[in-house]
Amino acid sequence: MTKLLDQAFATIRHSPPETQDAVARIILDIVAGDAAGPVPPEHLEAVLEGEAQADRGEFASDAEVADAFRRFRG
Repeated sequence: MTKLLDQAFATIRHSPPETQDAVARIILDIVAGDAAGPVPPEHLEAVLEGEAQADRGEFASDAEVADAFRRFRG
């Protein structure tokens, strides 16, 4: 297992079960080749910035992620 994947699993381990399941589904889809198609052009810049942040090791804290989910769920 790569260091980055190990870090991702260590981070997600502290998330709620439903978040862990969502991440697991995404990983399984990617490995099976069923990942969503290409990134829509209007989202490409944000996706590339997110990848750059990940490359730099800039990850949201568990509290920041939980807060974001609360805001999106209403």
